[in-house]
Amino acid sequence: MKQYRIHCLMATIFLLSFFSTSAQFGNLQTNLKKGQDKVQNSLNKGNNAPRASNSTPTNPTTPAAAEGKDYYVCAATGKGKLGTKDQPAKDIAALAMQLQAGDRVHIAEGVYSSKMEQSTDVFETPISIIGGYSADFSKRDPWGAHQTIFSGTNDITKSLTTERIGILTEKAFKDWAGEILIDGIIVDNGARNFYRDPAETLISRKASPEIGKNATPDAPGIKVRTGAGTRVVIQNCIVTNVAATQGAIDVQVGKNGTALIKNCLVVNNTGEGINCKSAHHGADGLPTYTIQNCTVLFCWKHDAIATFGGNCLKFDTDLTITAENNTFGFGDYGGVDNIKQCKKVTLRNNLFVGHKKYDYREYNTNMSIGDLEDYANFISPQSGGNYSETINLALDRTWAERYFNRKEISRAEVDASAKVSNSGANQLRAMFGLPLQAGSVGKDAEIWLHRIALENVLKIGQKSFAKGAGCNKPL
Repeated sequence: MKQYRIHCLMATIFLLSFFSTSAQFGNLQTNLKKGQDKVQNSLNKGNNAPRASNSTPTNPTTPAAAEGKDYYVCAATGKGKLGTKDQPAKDIAALAMQLQAGDRVHIAEGVYSSKMEQSTDVFETPISIIGGYSADFSKRDPWGAHQTIFSGTNDITKSLTTERIGILTEKAFKDWAGEILIDGIIVDNGARNFYRDPAETLISRKASPEIGKNATPDAPGIKVRTGAGTRVVIQNCIVTNVAATQGAIDVQVGKNGTALIKNCLVVNNTGEGINCKSAHHGADGLPTYTIQNCTVLFCWKHDAIATFGGNCLKFDTDLTITAENNTFGFGDYGGVDNIKQCKKVTLRNNLFVGHKKYDYREYNTNMSIGDLEDYANFISPQSGGNYSETINLALDRTWAERYFNRKEISRAEVDASAKVSNSGANQLRAMFGLPLQAGSVGKDAEIWLHRIALENVLKIGQKSFAKGAGCNKPL
């Protein structure tokens, strides 16, 4: 018994020594972690420049959003980098290097063309951008008296052709569990586009260095890319005259991420009006999208003979999406494109009008509203109340006549018009039974994404349509 007690005493001493050492090791780990966080925070401060500055953030992961700081921008009175209400900056680009995760930038009325008229603002830090303020920030009316307009120039010596607003955080802040808000911003790419004629009826997608013109930007008006767990909110925004291949509003969120696109007005753009994407592909944690009370009109194909673009809403496979109380109108192809066969779709109380091919599509199955609830395979039982009816739009007569009388050309027509040359290369191909190569053809439309005046776009957004579908002027 005595020997047993000695062994127990020795074991107790050993355990006490072990736990003391473990506690010291735990404290050492905690101190090391604090030191790493200080170093990481120091690195983050220098990694918030727009992409155009060629600055690349190095931090692979970021903790949840901090409280954030408020900055202020005013085109009329701004100067310097303090960014306070009393001493605002003149452009968001002036603050780019000092913005940190969770910061909010409030922007007063005016037209903004970014640093030295580069015409693009791209951030790799999760920030929020809120517009529509009066010059003294005492009032807010983003679609009325105090419009915050992001525009630019087409001067080839100044401007870039990337997205007008980009918040791309998926690499530098891939696990940032905060919110990115874009609210009350108007993106009008009309001044950024290269039109072939003085009447601004036909865009050119190729640059013309001899006359100092950039190509029409083939990029979204608003583009957001995030990692896991980030919440994206885009609301009370207008996007017009954007010649994107994909979305005029283009959003991609990661695992367990969410996106709310609400009360936005998207008018006269190529590509998809709103494009929703997933950066996560797995059995769980699918990104969740809600598209609510938006008006999306006049979505053009990418170009006169393209077979892509021209939808009001398009989305990826691996996500959950609810679209409710929206107005989807006048797509060169359709209203809602589920060609990728997303299986978690709810469409509720949406107005569909004027689409050329379909109101809704699953893979290659084109459906009208009358077919939707009976034959759509991937629409949830909660869907319903979708409808179609004539709507009245406050359109400029000249713009409307050009749009509805434009000449459209099919790919088949172009292929039929191609002339096969009798070149040496084609003679050689003929010897071996290979297809002959046709020369280029001159078929083209005379009208393609002709510019619409912002004042006419704003008239469309003053009130929703029947049954409350679409956007309203923000209060």
